[in-house]
Amino acid sequence: MEANFLFLGPELGEKQDAVDEIRAKLKGAGASTAAGALEETAFYAGETPMQDIVSVLRNGSLFSDARLVFIRNAENIKKKEEIDALAAYIVDPADNTTLILLSNENSIAKPIENVIPPNGKRIFWEMFENRKHEWLANFFRREGFSITREGVDTILELVENNTESLRRECSRLCQFIDSSSKEKNIASEDVEKWLSHTREESTFTLFSRIAQADLAKSLESLHTLLLAKEAPPAIFAGLTWCFQKLRDYLFLMEEHAVNDAELRKIGLASPKARKDYEQAARFYDTWSVDACLSLTAEYNVLLRSAGQGLENLLMDRYVYKLWEAGRRS
Repeated sequence: MEANFLFLGPELGEKQDAVDEIRAKLKGAGASTAAGALEETAFYAGETPMQDIVSVLRNGSLFSDARLVFIRNAENIKKKEEIDALAAYIVDPADNTTLILLSNENSIAKPIENVIPPNGKRIFWEMFENRKHEWLANFFRREGFSITREGVDTILELVENNTESLRRECSRLCQFIDSSSKEKNIASEDVEKWLSHTREESTFTLFSRIAQADLAKSLESLHTLLLAKEAPPAIFAGLTWCFQKLRDYLFLMEEHAVNDAELRKIGLASPKARKDYEQAARFYDTWSVDACLSLTAEYNVLLRSAGQGLENLLMDRYVYKLWEAGRRS
């Protein structure tokens, strides 16, 4: 098995499945004794100096026959000396040590990518919409439930669209829904009843606060996401999706076509989602929505070039400017 891997892309669930497969192989290859247990270590690029990470990689473990080391947010490895140090290690890796670089981006520094063996590099693209519907239907079928098309649409509105988040939230949903529901289709109302009250903070809950023009709660939601190690590019992607939906909603308002059929066409099936966009339309017009989309693209670029220490400051400023754009419309 390869000693070094690079897993890229926004599809977190399939990426985690690939990590679990490597972990299982390493555990299977190890001894059954305590000394043969797999030792795991994780670092976040930009938080720990690269020389310290490489030192850990080079030094063997006294307690384990195999080690699995993760470097998350690998897109933040930008300094030449850090790139060179990590690339040199990858060319000549330590024995019994497996390194996995993880990033939600589609690429990282080329000198690092270029020394990863082809078999060790994978990009996990976000699933197409038809695959997400199929994935959700199959998930509930395996759990002994069935779900309506509207129920699936509501889940996709309330949960971030990667299979890791979908699996986590749908597992939670199965725990809350009464077992008698296995005899009927889970409806949109069932999904909203439970997920809207039990889901963790996400870019969708952040957008709900922004839609209410509540700056304090928007910043609180943002800080919760950042403390949970939610990557800024994932936040930007989620809010881009939300503001694009808001632009579609505003177009329907201009055409006097805000009705159930048209709202479903733009992916707004649940009452909760519709309420968010109705609220947002009180503060944002098409001009300010375009301004928010431009801000999102601008700050996405800024965050890539800024150091890790400026991340919170820039994200706070970004959310403030989104709020300000709504007040100006």
